This record gives sequence, C-alpha cells and structure tokens, in this order.
Amino acid sequence: MSPHNDSTIISRRNFLRTLGAAGISASILACKRKAGIDTHEISSSASQSSSNAGTGPMTMRENPSSGDRVSILGYGCMRLPETTNASGEKIIDQEQVNHLTDYAIEHGINYFDTSPVYCKGKSEHAMGIALSRHPRNTYYIATKLSNFAPATWPREESIKMYRNSLKELRTDYIDYLLLHAIGQGGMESWNNRYIDNGILDFLIAERSKGKIRNLGFSYHGDIEVFDHLLEMHDKEEVKWDFAQIQLNYLDWHHAKEINPRNTDAEYLYNELHRRGIPAVIMEPLLGGRLATANDHVLEEFKRRRPDDSVAAWAFRFAGTPEGVLTVLSGMTYMEHLKDNIRTYSSLEPCTPDELSMLSNAADYIVKFPTVPCTACQYCMPCPYGLDIPAIFAHYNKCINEGRVPTSSQDPEYATLRRAFLIGYDRAVPRLRQANHCIGCNECVKHCPQSIYIPGEMQKIDAYVEQLKQGTL
Repeated sequence: MSPHNDSTIISRRNFLRTLGAAGISASILACKRKAGIDTHEISSSASQSSSNAGTGPMTMRENPSSGDRVSILGYGCMRLPETTNASGEKIIDQEQVNHLTDYAIEHGINYFDTSPVYCKGKSEHAMGIALSRHPRNTYYIATKLSNFAPATWPREESIKMYRNSLKELRTDYIDYLLLHAIGQGGMESWNNRYIDNGILDFLIAERSKGKIRNLGFSYHGDIEVFDHLLEMHDKEEVKWDFAQIQLNYLDWHHAKEINPRNTDAEYLYNELHRRGIPAVIMEPLLGGRLATANDHVLEEFKRRRPDDSVAAWAFRFAGTPEGVLTVLSGMTYMEHLKDNIRTYSSLEPCTPDELSMLSNAADYIVKFPTVPCTACQYCMPCPYGLDIPAIFAHYNKCINEGRVPTSSQDPEYATLRRAFLIGYDRAVPRLRQANHCIGCNECVKHCPQSIYIPGEMQKIDAYVEQLKQGTL
C-alpha cells in the first residue's frame, strides 16, 4: 500500500466510505445528520436481519509491509487463565493455555500478542510453551520491548530483555516487535528508552537480519510522541511496519472527553492509514466497558441483531476499517474465544446505519461518569492493599447497567442502594475498598489512561458513604 496524500485523511463522512459502505449511502447519512433527521430511519437489510457470523472462515487481512496474512482476531495474552498450586499460590494454568491456544489456531487465529511484563512476567514463558507445540509457520508472535523502568534503559539491559523474550518464546525470531507504551513520559522517556542508548538503531539492525520481521510501537499518552514517530517515518529515518492503538466506538470521538490526556482514535487511525501503516487494535471493549450495555443501548442492539452479543458490536466496529490488521482480545475463557471467533468468521463490516447508531450510542454512554479504567493492572499492587481495578469495575458496571441510585426520592432507591452496597462487598473485600486510599499517588504514574486514581477513589468512597448513611 502506497502512502496517501493529505486529501485522503478520513473525515466523519469518509469514515463510512472507508469501512466499505457505499459512498452514496454515506453521503445520505451525513446530509440527514446535518438536517437533523433521525438516521435510525435508514435501515439496511443487513442491519435488520440476524447475523450470519460464524458461518464462514476467519477473516484475514494482509500486512502490506510483509505480505503476512493475519487473522482479523488477534489473541491478547495480558491475562491468562490461572489455577492454584499445592502451596495455595495463583499460577498460570498451562494446560488451559495450551487448550485455548490449540482451539484458537484450529479456528484461524494466527496472531498472539504478549510482553515481558504481562502476567507478572510469566506470559511469554507460557505462550512459548503453548505455541511451540505448533509448526512455527502457522502463527505470528508479537511481543514488546517493555523497558519502562530506568534500570532497563542502559543499552545492555534493554538488549538483555529483548534476547530473553526470544528465549521465553522458544523462537529465534519475532514476527512483530513493538516499542511498548510509547507516549508515556513524553519525549524525555522516548529519548531515554530508545534514542540515547541506541536501542532503536539496534532493533532496526535486528530487523535487517531477519530477527525481527516487523517493527512497530504501541501508543499511550502524549500525542507529541506519536506525531514525532510518524514524522520519523515520513523522513524515512525509520520505517514503521505497523502500530498499535486504542480504538473502539467510544474512543473514536470521545477519548478526550473520557480523559483529557487521551487522543481520539479517529485522529490516530487516520494518521496511520494515510501513510499506509497497518493498525493493530487494543482495547476494542475499553477494558470490558463495551461488553455490557445499559437498557437504552441494549434494546437497540438486540432490535437490529438479536443473536449478537453486546461485545460483538464493539468487535465488528473495531474490525471494520480497512487499515486495521488485527483486533486484540484477551480471551481468558473459552466462551469469550468462541464468541469472538463467531464474530470474525467471517466479519460483517458495520453498515452506514449501524455506524450512525454506534455513534449515537457512544454519545449516550459518554454522559455516564464512568472511570476509564481498562483493568490493565499496571497500578497494582497497591502499597496499601486496595484492589483498584475491582473497585472501578464494580462502579462502572453498576453505572453501565443503570443500577446506580441517584436520589433517595427515586422509587427504586432502597433496592438499588442495597444491591450496590452488597455487590461492592462481594466484588471487593472491605479491607481493599476505596476508603483505605491514603492518596500516596504511587499508582498514578503507572496508569496508561492517566487516571488520577486517588481522586476517583475519594469520589467513589464519598458516594459509598452517602449510600451507607442514607444522605444521598
């Protein structure tokens, strides 16, 4: 794919065209939006009928940099199934990892994404065992140089991490190597991690030797760094074979509303696509927030595609843009793996009408004051024992499902109050709840979403106390 000129940057209207919809339908939708006409009136037969998902082969996309045919569904290995050993410790359930991996490959998934820091440093090892049981040419390994800590910035330490990934993954080459979480810490961090120590030059040399087949980066945080890396690509200082970004129908236009330090996925995708850089998608469900829906959104989803899960809508949206190479999903449980395979075998791209509906759904969802936590666990462990992701997960779940009492005058107040408080105690042990936060800020610097976690803890704790005291 050759780089496009500036005129091909995708506008809101052109996005529909890029997603494979007829241009005239996109134009009609755009005109009706401007005229204030309800775009739900425009219903294609595809969006009104039951899904045909799960009846064909896995959809594949070609990487223009290498010619790789990559499954549109990628297997994210940040969280793997666990079991308990004889000492009562939680460990990775290797037998289950093997089983899930076998099923994934059997059903067309060939892209597996891991990192030296996932699963407390054990993900690469577990995936190396599971994948090495299959012919090496049947799957692509993606891993990262996760040299966040200053102790890993020296050249020899970063190289040591890279070589250890090869060892743990039981391979002599990496298909997709990412510079991990570029943007965190701004330009200073970028220079410390990859430029001043010569590591970027080292990785480019490894690519020329075939030890790295595709070199890219995953982006979180400071947009200055993202733009700088694309400028390097434009100047041919380094050729990026792919890039990993956060994209979903909520972040497409509302990322900055959710968190002012984030960047709308529309901009990130457009900048990559016009340069012909394939996009790998992370957080298609935004940490699980888009796996459930409140009644208002759910009713519309089920009216259009009654057989599809709520999550399937988010996965279809993420896989629809033509510049998307693969969409990552952390599939710890077999039912999640099967549902996602069904969605992408074969992928039915979103129609213009469906895209309009999802845009309206995003507008509605963003009004709810949920916390933009993706449950990545980077904030853990908390020095004071809080289960930060679990606290946010319970709070967000209640909001998304419309089960948050907003006033003591609400006819359902007593029922909702009891359900929220009992559910909170069940989801999070009392000694690990928000009231134990002392505001040490240790967690803040580790959060890829730039959430001011102590402030959110204070708000949640204040709300819980109002419910307990009956003063809401």
